[in-house]
Amino acid sequence: KDDKFAMQCVVLYPKGPRGSGSNQERKLRRRNNNPVLNRFAKLFFGCLAAVTSGMMYAVYLSTYHERKFWFSSRQELEREITFQGDSAIYYSFYKELLKAPSFERGVYELTHNNKTVSLKTINAVQQMTLYPELIASVLYQASGSEEVIEPVYFYIGIVFGLQGIYVTALFVTSWVMSGTWLAGMLTVAWFIINRTDTTRIDYSIPSRENWALPYFACQVAKFCYLLVSASTYTFMMMWEYSHYLLFLQAVSLFLLDSFALAQSEKVYEVYKIYMFSLFLGYLLQFENSALLVSPLLSLVTALMLSKYLQMNVKKGTFVSRMLKIMYIYLVLTVTLTLNLLLKMFVPHKENEHLLKFLEIKLGLNTTKNFTMNWLLCQESLQAPSQDFFLRLTQSSLLPFYILVLIICLFSVTQVIFRRICGEPLKETVKLEDGRIGERPEIVYHVIHTILLGSLAMCLEGMKYLWTPYVCMLAAFGVCSPELWMTLFKWLRLKAVHPILLALILSMAVPTIIGFSLWKEFFPRIMTELSELQEFYDPDTVELMTWIKRQAPVAAVFAGSPQLMGVIKLCTGWMVSSLPLYDDDLLKRNENIYQIYSKRSAEDIYKILTSYKANFLIIEDSICNEVGPVRGCRVKDLLDIANGHVVCEEGDSYAYSKYGRFCHEIKMNYSPYVNYFTRVYWNRSYFVYRINTVISFQS
Repeated sequence: KDDKFAMQCVVLYPKGPRGSGSNQERKLRRRNNNPVLNRFAKLFFGCLAAVTSGMMYAVYLSTYHERKFWFSSRQELEREITFQGDSAIYYSFYKELLKAPSFERGVYELTHNNKTVSLKTINAVQQMTLYPELIASVLYQASGSEEVIEPVYFYIGIVFGLQGIYVTALFVTSWVMSGTWLAGMLTVAWFIINRTDTTRIDYSIPSRENWALPYFACQVAKFCYLLVSASTYTFMMMWEYSHYLLFLQAVSLFLLDSFALAQSEKVYEVYKIYMFSLFLGYLLQFENSALLVSPLLSLVTALMLSKYLQMNVKKGTFVSRMLKIMYIYLVLTVTLTLNLLLKMFVPHKENEHLLKFLEIKLGLNTTKNFTMNWLLCQESLQAPSQDFFLRLTQSSLLPFYILVLIICLFSVTQVIFRRICGEPLKETVKLEDGRIGERPEIVYHVIHTILLGSLAMCLEGMKYLWTPYVCMLAAFGVCSPELWMTLFKWLRLKAVHPILLALILSMAVPTIIGFSLWKEFFPRIMTELSELQEFYDPDTVELMTWIKRQAPVAAVFAGSPQLMGVIKLCTGWMVSSLPLYDDDLLKRNENIYQIYSKRSAEDIYKILTSYKANFLIIEDSICNEVGPVRGCRVKDLLDIANGHVVCEEGDSYAYSKYGRFCHEIKMNYSPYVNYFTRVYWNRSYFVYRINTVISFQS
């Protein structure tokens, strides 16, 4: 890029005094005599910037986490309370592995686990995708870190380190696409500034995507064949939903190949990597049938079969022409047929709640079911709010992304039209051609970002997959002279030489953006790191302390799934439900949540004893919840599901023979005292022992 700029200066500007022109030519000649040295210098400083960016981001996350939770000054119990919901469950199994007498024994206990959920023996490694915890525990013990660092610091340190690799991979991807590591710096800046929308690391460190997405970013960067293979397989092992994201990637590659915009051999090498990863994942994930019935396997098999037919049919014949014309239809038909056949003959556990949720989300059905309505009320499963787009606009990310996407999309459309008309692709695309859409990697990223963006517009939780892509693509675009040249070709710019202007803008625009971001957001980031935030939950600490001191070791606790996860982590006691999206567990959660409904003491007693629960915990925050959306409170959803709300002419009327259980039980009168005995309470929690012998004394 710098060499092009120098050549352009020689061509455009006339010679000065005698000898000046020859001196300039000699300088340029000397410069071009050392291309290897120039490339090595650019590569060295670019790699240094990429690695430094990743390390600085990891240090930033660690510092912010310390400032937010005062982690180093907390006791172990207080630290563990910072893990909420599903994060608490994942970390609790990491603790169990470290406490086991040997790694083999720890793995056996997890794969035959009957000490977590009452009345259930589960393979926790397979069901909860605990491979990150297995790896972390092995590294902790094998590295001899027991005497150097505490387990919790080692665990979160690995996650923060992976986030550093994530940022480095995005840096390199943008750098490779644009040709300048300035694009990588801008990618990292936008990623950190929009951290609220690019990652969940702030409030859910052990979540599966925080372990998995760094490997996906490395796979997208495509450094080499071996790294792509390893990162694809590791990504699939780390996250149970990874094969759906790989399916979107396969669709992007399929469309790329369908319009002959990339070398088919390279595309099919990626398909082989998918097949290998699926096969190996099936074997090592305890014969995980979900991988066999996944749409990814069906699509890749259909693509490989279509490729075989094309290669074995003589070219130029009628059959070969028909295969080319009907290629997309053939692949889609075979994919759907194969997927249906696999689901018919392969025993698998269907995600019924996921299918029902999609059906209701798309408006194809309505329901009063508590679980479905509760899922619809989850913020991550709703459409993104206006605040999301406002934040991206304030950081200038969204406007530049839209500009880059429009230019690339129109250029890709032109290229596809030329291919349909029979015009071959150029072997090498030069800067002056102004055809950025002829680069295969650009076409792939445009298709992929559109697919991810479409999902993010429906489900806010998908923004954590899409927004990092937005940062990378926007940074690449504003730093790429090819993109500006493509725009100037359309505008037929003649007043200023378009190549020179494209080179200038590709340096000036990101520099201006960088300075503006530095001026506006750097002080905010430094303020975040300097402020000491207070996170302390004394009521929860008191509850966990009471359980560890007073509750029997064999006790089973019932309550909200989120609280049960914390109890499992902090005390190790058995619970009746968990905050996970499993069909059986979701049904349990719905039944346990009835403690906040308008049902009789006898009904609640029967539900709790059916799960062998010994203690019940009522949370005042749920019982007296005053949510921003009235219809999304737990007690409202229960009243609708139980038929305790009657809607007439737009008004809702509550009716039930019984009062709300969580209120009535606090009154300590019959029949509630016959079934339950209060044994502990504080400002937030009320703990009741479930009586084994029912007393009907008034």
